[in-house]
Amino acid sequence: MSSYDVAVIGAGPGGYVAAIRAAQLGFKTAIIEKESLGGTCLNVGCIPSKALLDSSHHYYDAVNHFKEHGIEIDAPKVNFTQMIARKAGVVDTNVAGIKYLMSKNNIDVLEGTGAFKDATHIVVTAKDGSTQEIEAKNTIIATGSVSSELPFAPTDKTRIITSTEALALSEVPKHLIVIGGGVIGLELGSVYLRLGSQVTVVEYADRVIPGMDGALSKELTKVLKKQGMKFHTSTGVTSVVNNGNDVTLKATSKKGEEIEINGDYALVAVGRRAFTGSLGLENVGVEVDERGRIKTNDHLQTNVSNIYAIGDVVAGAMLAHKAEEEGVLVAEQLAGQKPHINYNLIPGVVYTWPEVAGVGKTEEQLKEEGVEYKVGSFPFKALGRARASMDTDGFAKILADKNTDEILGMHIIGARAADLIAEGVVAMEFRASAEDLTRMSHAHPTFSEAIKEAALAATDNRPIHA
Repeated sequence: MSSYDVAVIGAGPGGYVAAIRAAQLGFKTAIIEKESLGGTCLNVGCIPSKALLDSSHHYYDAVNHFKEHGIEIDAPKVNFTQMIARKAGVVDTNVAGIKYLMSKNNIDVLEGTGAFKDATHIVVTAKDGSTQEIEAKNTIIATGSVSSELPFAPTDKTRIITSTEALALSEVPKHLIVIGGGVIGLELGSVYLRLGSQVTVVEYADRVIPGMDGALSKELTKVLKKQGMKFHTSTGVTSVVNNGNDVTLKATSKKGEEIEINGDYALVAVGRRAFTGSLGLENVGVEVDERGRIKTNDHLQTNVSNIYAIGDVVAGAMLAHKAEEEGVLVAEQLAGQKPHINYNLIPGVVYTWPEVAGVGKTEEQLKEEGVEYKVGSFPFKALGRARASMDTDGFAKILADKNTDEILGMHIIGARAADLIAEGVVAMEFRASAEDLTRMSHAHPTFSEAIKEAALAATDNRPIHA
């Protein structure tokens, strides 16, 4: 029987990063994965969706913007088979990169499903049914999540699909119905909207991306409507039926209006749930909450002292970068270090175009908490860089404490918002004031100038270019 200092169950972003950091710190480490290294994110999540978002964006620009840029081409056509093949190639390259990192760091990769026999022994069952048992002084559970189901819209993976199937369709849908106006639904809806699909989003909440700042939701809805996406918010789905060659969705608005929508695919994108079913938690008494998430303390330690859990299986945002931070935290704690995570400073991003990103408190949260604050906002249309690239939709918004000027939140919708939000994370990590940002030089012409201008607006309402 092989013995390890640290065993990690699950090789997604949280798991493989935890394994690498543990190995760097001198622990003999194994990682257990039943499918493919990289988990959902690299295989059927973050990476393949971004590959399709980029490909579809190129096509959209070719159709809609090339002529204005002075580029004349014959009418472009979508080779969807090649687009899917390129996506698969991107995934393969990333998975190979993780395999290399496992080898480089001398991490043993055990293929199969890991289940606890007891607190220090794990049985790994391979796909062919063979088993092996390992001993681990400490175990990190990083098994991630799976798509949530709706009882009245059970997925069949043919017409009523999850994000996994949406990333590997054999055709561009004529009409894609998206159930859920969150990150996954809007990103995949954007892919197919750009490729020529009619896209209709049905969202139970009164707005899309309901967890983000309300101003971002309002602006994104406006922009996506301009692109052709249709929305039914404050609307609850009551049934979805696969008719063979198409689907019929029925829903009721909160005003009592009955809605019926026909399309050729319905994408169920109503969130994800923790995946813990095969772990044998009952064998060791690891506690879970009412939503099936593993209970942990502030150190991500379960009620069984040598077993930890990170990422989507614990409470908090289901984000790859949050899982990575948690993986590093656990590994460093095991080495006697004192790492920390400020969960308020984990940014959220939506990779539509324009992109949407936010960190810290939203305006709605500050109002609810009774915090006195001030707002500074700056439109991308006033940026020279944005006008040069024809990316004028959106704005940067900074929320600062009314009395101290400390930045409490940063929210951006616009080109490269996913990258720009890091400036807010850094500023808030060091408890910068809005004025601090105004005193820092931002290269011209760049999109980042919108952040400085928003900070000027928040400081004493004196943006230079608006």
